Amino acid sequence: ARRSLASPVVSGVLCPCGSPHGSAVESGSSGGGGGNAGSCGRSLCEASEQDRRLRTLFQKLDVNRDGALCIHDLAVGLGRLGLHRSELDLRKIVKAGDKDLDGQLDFEEFVHYLQDHEKKLRLVFKSLDKKNDGRIDAQEIVQSLRDLGVKISEQQAEKILKSMDKNGTMTIDWNEWRDYHLLHPVENIPEIILYWKHSTIFDVGENLTVPDEFTVEERQTGMWWRHLVAGGGAGAVSRTCTAPLDRLKVLMQVHASRSNNMCIIGGFTQMIREGGPRSLWRGNGINVLKIAPESAIKFMAYEQIKRFIGTDQEMLRIHERLLAGSLAGAIAQSSIYPMEVLKTRMALRKTGQYSGMLDCAKNILAKEGMAAFYKGYIPNMLGIIPYAGIDLAVYETLKNTWLQRYAVNSADPGVFVLLACGTISSTCGQLASYPLALVRTRMQAQASVEGAPEVTMRGLFKHILKTEGAFGLYRGLAPNFMKVIPAVSISYVVYENLKMTLGVDSR
Repeated sequence: ARRSLASPVVSGVLCPCGSPHGSAVESGSSGGGGGNAGSCGRSLCEASEQDRRLRTLFQKLDVNRDGALCIHDLAVGLGRLGLHRSELDLRKIVKAGDKDLDGQLDFEEFVHYLQDHEKKLRLVFKSLDKKNDGRIDAQEIVQSLRDLGVKISEQQAEKILKSMDKNGTMTIDWNEWRDYHLLHPVENIPEIILYWKHSTIFDVGENLTVPDEFTVEERQTGMWWRHLVAGGGAGAVSRTCTAPLDRLKVLMQVHASRSNNMCIIGGFTQMIREGGPRSLWRGNGINVLKIAPESAIKFMAYEQIKRFIGTDQEMLRIHERLLAGSLAGAIAQSSIYPMEVLKTRMALRKTGQYSGMLDCAKNILAKEGMAAFYKGYIPNMLGIIPYAGIDLAVYETLKNTWLQRYAVNSADPGVFVLLACGTISSTCGQLASYPLALVRTRMQAQASVEGAPEVTMRGLFKHILKTEGAFGLYRGLAPNFMKVIPAVSISYVVYENLKMTLGVDSR
């Protein structure tokens, strides 16, 4: 009988025809288009046979015979099969597959993990296969690691190849790659970073999202600053197009109440009657001007905080990204916060009240002092965590769901999936932090009323809840949500066009 080249672990998972069953991923071999050759048809592999083989593997790993795989089971079971994994790797495997959060994998969770994991392995294999010939050689490994900022010699690459190469060809095909890595955790790959940029592309008027990751290749070739410039330009156009809705939101946050119920049409009518059509764009100039310093400071702070955390990994883990991104956001917001106050005052001004931004700043400084430029600072800082955290969590969840279910040969989600994920995550982030944003805006506006008593964040929350109820914390939410879809769509279209103009590679 012909000896199988597959490892003992994978031999139990593969069907007799050599293709992975129960997976949506097609065979990586170069087999022709014949009927049964190289494919797992029902005529060769019945469902019961597939189930039996998976159960056999599961039973081999289930050392204590309790019907579930814990970290100890995997360590001992894989060790007996000649595969040695670190405790950290085993924890990652259990965490990735453990749907009911009981700290172990039952049979269904184990099968689901293998199927999802194989799809990720396919994406990694495709990203390494630069020649697109279905095989990875030493030169491709050297090039791929160089793209990640890791320099190795061809001899070192050959060493890596030998550990996976079972037939002595000094190349790795899909089956060898899958066999070696099937029960080994795999992290996100550069291709996913390239296609799933989120914070840079979408601008909904609030720059509180966690910054995007850039590959080492993008940093070394200078593509990162072109992405940021394209994102800044897209944000400027997007904010200008949706400025009337943004100004209406600010007016409703500050002036709407039970006694002064302001609707969307009424609000627009009131603005046009008071200052003409141009008044719809009040406050937009400073809102656009603050994009550049805020984005630059946040990106630089994010990179420095990553170094301080002490990670050299290409991709930070989610909690590390949230920590670094929130701190970077707090630093950026602290630096440009006076511009936030100016934006609110300019949006609320009456016709002829100020001649421009500088006149507004001089008036505030002369009448209210420097402290007025930091009104509402505390609720603004507190709003960063729920906004950034929920936006990141929702976006990553949607991204990973798409990658697991639909990604086969590429991590590229396409325009509509990317827009949908960005819109949903931004909306959820804004909804979570909206009460804090409303209190911040009211505090920024409060100082403009001469003789008005000093208000605290806590006091304002109590006052709103007492006089208007919980609904009062969501005044202006309708125009805010109305601008999300056009803002995301406009910023994406402009971003893509600016990318082409600046010569940014789209893989």
